[in-house]
Amino acid sequence: MERPEPELIRQSWRAVSRSPLEHGTVLFARLFDLEPDLLPLFQYNCRQFSSPEDCLSSPEFLDHIRKVMLVIDAAVTNVEDLSSLEEYLAGLGRKHRAVGVKLSSFSTVGESLLYMLEKCLGPAFTPATRAAWSQLYGAVVQAMSRGWGGE
Repeated sequence: MERPEPELIRQSWRAVSRSPLEHGTVLFARLFDLEPDLLPLFQYNCRQFSSPEDCLSSPEFLDHIRKVMLVIDAAVTNVEDLSSLEEYLAGLGRKHRAVGVKLSSFSTVGESLLYMLEKCLGPAFTPATRAAWSQLYGAVVQAMSRGWGGE
């Protein structure tokens, strides 16, 4: 697997990481647009959300958004040595599998991530930057897939 271009990743993430909650909300709003079936997976105190908006404004879900943005932040920080995150990401994969998330849904998460980056960066989201992020995200999902028993 080719290594993503570290400088492109770091530079583009700088703009996003200034307001992680705002951009993370864009990511998840897009995710629920693309894959509405994911909404029921998010339940807190056995309460089902009636709509994506309802979910996106709940404190528990905002906490999940923060955590997701921190994971991406860790991947960016360790972009040149993702193997150092492998155990952590495999554990994250196991957690997602345990709550009924399918590995295939992570390709939709990837599309949503690219969408959010494009919205945040505008013209600065060049084809080279998109390719770098696709590689980075692919490597993260590959590590997480071990949580589903994938090698």
